[in-house]
Amino acid sequence: MLYSCMNNTKWSEIRQAMVNMTSPPLWKTTFLNGYESAVDGEWFYHFSEGGYSDIQYLDVLTNSVEQHVEVGAILRSIHVPGIMTSTGYRILGYADSASSVAYL
Repeated sequence: MLYSCMNNTKWSEIRQAMVNMTSPPLWKTTFLNGYESAVDGEWFYHFSEGGYSDIQYLDVLTNSVEQHVEVGAILRSIHVPGIMTSTGYRILGYADSASSVAYL
């Protein structure tokens, strides 16, 4: 069974923070039904299109050390559930009940 780790406010905070960056990172989402979006760089309209309720996780794809550090600081300030990956960060929208969820 999956449980929600995020809410619309937190997703909106991520969206707004990325929109405000000078050089926003790319992103892609995986949905509860298994669909994986294409990699996208447009945070203002595309990220919020369709709402957030079915996002299983969001991959934020950083392209430089500087961007990685900046995005990490932003995500920690928002205090979101997720992990650092080899390509950036994965933010969990849902997790299973057996998993331990860490917060950035």
